[in-house]
Amino acid sequence: MKIKTALSAGLAAAALAAPAAAQEWYVGLYAHDITVVGETLGLGAAGREEGAGIHLGYRSAPFDSLGWLGRPQAHAFVSINSNNTSNFVSLGLDWKIPLSERFYLRPGFGLAYTDGAAGLPPVNAPGLTPQEQARRLALYRSRIDFGSKLLFNPQLALGFRFNDQVATEFSYTHLSNGQIFHTGKNQGLDDAGIRLVYSY
Repeated sequence: MKIKTALSAGLAAAALAAPAAAQEWYVGLYAHDITVVGETLGLGAAGREEGAGIHLGYRSAPFDSLGWLGRPQAHAFVSINSNNTSNFVSLGLDWKIPLSERFYLRPGFGLAYTDGAAGLPPVNAPGLTPQEQARRLALYRSRIDFGSKLLFNPQLALGFRFNDQVATEFSYTHLSNGQIFHTGKNQGLDDAGIRLVYSY
């Protein structure tokens, strides 16, 4: 009985582990706070922050149980800004849509949390000293005011698979509160770059 139980447990574990072949890790280098895409789409891009973004992420195997939703993959990634301004972590779902044998499109959506600014003090408040006004103006010119620490994170990538294990993706990701997590300030962040994907 114990052997049968152990065998059943082993088979169950193997079944759960089987989709691991479709799991992925990725690392990317991104231009931080670009304005072209955000302004074109009216997403409130700020164009204030400098530096580059380094993205480190993980994707699960596709969820077969969510076939009605297109078998999405769960993703989790962290974005680290080289100037240590607006870093963030993101959790969400994305979908791999084949375009040809090697090319594919990958739209995604998630929620993010940032350590960036949310609620910068107003520059035109009455009674400010010239020094304090200058300090606030410098912040306004160099930091994005997200309005909220919790943000929406839509994404889009175009991928090319070299082989079964290695791919590269040209990726765009956006952050903003969508006037849902906060009313008022809604300065967004747009990152665009390239990432290397390893499947196992």
